[in-house]
Amino acid sequence: MANLATFFLLCLSLSMSSYFQAFHTMAHEWPAGRSTRFYDFKVQTLRVTKLCKTKEIVTINNIFPGPVVYAQEDDRIIVKVTNETPFNATIHWHGVRQKLSCWFDGPSYITQCPIQAGQTFTYEFTLVKQKGTLLWHAHVSWLRATVYGAIVVYPKTGVPYPFKHPYEEHIVILGEYWLRDVVQLERQVLASGGAAPPADAFTINGHPGPNYNCSGHDVYKIDVVPGRTYLLRLINAGLNMENFFAIANHKLTIVEADAEYTKPFTTDRVMLGPGQTMNVLVTADQPIGKYSMAMGPYMSAQNVAFQNISAVAYFQYLGAVPNTLSLPAKLPSFNDNLAVNTVMDGLRSLNPVNVPKEIDTSLFVTVGLNVNKCRSKTPQKNCQGMNNGTFAASMNNISFVKPTISVLEAYYKKIGGQFTEDFPGAPLQFYDFVNRAPNNAPNNTQAINGTRTKVIEFGSRVQIIFQDTGTVTTENHPIHLHGYSFYVVGYGGGNYNSDTANFNLIDPPYMNTIGVPVGGWAAIRFVADNPGVWFMHCHLDIHQSWGLGVVLIVENGEGELETLPHPPADLPRC
Repeated sequence: MANLATFFLLCLSLSMSSYFQAFHTMAHEWPAGRSTRFYDFKVQTLRVTKLCKTKEIVTINNIFPGPVVYAQEDDRIIVKVTNETPFNATIHWHGVRQKLSCWFDGPSYITQCPIQAGQTFTYEFTLVKQKGTLLWHAHVSWLRATVYGAIVVYPKTGVPYPFKHPYEEHIVILGEYWLRDVVQLERQVLASGGAAPPADAFTINGHPGPNYNCSGHDVYKIDVVPGRTYLLRLINAGLNMENFFAIANHKLTIVEADAEYTKPFTTDRVMLGPGQTMNVLVTADQPIGKYSMAMGPYMSAQNVAFQNISAVAYFQYLGAVPNTLSLPAKLPSFNDNLAVNTVMDGLRSLNPVNVPKEIDTSLFVTVGLNVNKCRSKTPQKNCQGMNNGTFAASMNNISFVKPTISVLEAYYKKIGGQFTEDFPGAPLQFYDFVNRAPNNAPNNTQAINGTRTKVIEFGSRVQIIFQDTGTVTTENHPIHLHGYSFYVVGYGGGNYNSDTANFNLIDPPYMNTIGVPVGGWAAIRFVADNPGVWFMHCHLDIHQSWGLGVVLIVENGEGELETLPHPPADLPRC
């Protein structure tokens, strides 16, 4: 696979860069990549048979998982997306920092209106100083249940990995699969006021594996040579679950997290939340045989139904007896918080980094669930949340409501009535968030609805403390910030206390999605040097649908290189 990828990159760089230099003109020459890569994405429906049933799913180019976007550091990417389905569509390039290209970030009603049936939109962005494993996925409704794929960004030509070059590389995408139509499912869940049902299966590269009905041959497999070392590019593209991953009898050495190199850290298992990526080295150093690669649930919340059957793939040695039984992988129990913290404790940037020491903008943001009072005349149908209320989610007790046009377009064109700039920098009331949160649902657990944003001055050194709350249940929340990576300078259990919090300002990991610990807090820092409108939200889609998000507006700086460019001519209309 490594040789195939190298050949692909060489062919692509020779053919596409010259083609687009002649064919495509850009309003802004910077940031400009070394080469230009073109991809043609067609949003299409595909009939698939899984778990004994046949259904239509939404895909890109009738591939599930979708096509891999290959590139090198500093390359420019151009992706023409044509929507051939009846559903609205957008594509988000998760983890791409979109330097001066906010218009192409992809979240619906945040930076663009959806690409409607029959329409086309071309995304253009440069991978400025970025390399590693990222992902792309739909960012409208729950379409990313099947609309997702990998982004593999190689170092510049001649630049080696900071570890011994692996014998082969393999992409391993963790996912969730529903037998029901996911667009209808989201509507039904929101209309019910209740919780989302669990997925019908977990998948590894689209395959459930032998633990599920009719799936004995629907299994992903990696053939390995004894003694060789392999690089696995792990991606969690799941919708509503965080997941453990392990390989039977094999150690995983983490060398990259969220497309940034880390100090090598060896473990028996890893946990990835939706949107998180991790590169691990695995050496085939065990007796010849067939070993299970397993994906199972991590569920830190209380009283939530979840899929508890593991997806299984095979890590199979050459020379293994055909049809032999696979050795089972040992996954942690579904609520093993210690296993999660142990891995997080081991993540450090490869080298010392330049963490902001002085802070200009400090935010304290609570994250969690709410229960609102029933307002329906048919409560049995629409108020199936706790104590006959309706579930919601919020940051600083404000549930985010998407506007009718994109926030970015309203901000750029100064269209009033779409959003306000009054998101509070701290909760209106401080209390024991973890242990003494109001829980007399729905009487004192309600959230305020609004399209509130927080405006940040260009160049500000920003610190955000995320605090989990126990209003409904404490839970690990994977929080993703668009347009930026950030240093995870600290995290811990209980309520955040500045007097006792221990920060790493030397070599913290540089991430784009951080799991805020169950019943705990996480602290991030970054410099707001990318103007635009950036979504910050929980990457569990049910929580995002319930309103667990906010928009950060980073103002323009001075000059063209610090100013948001004008919108593209083919920007979709609402």
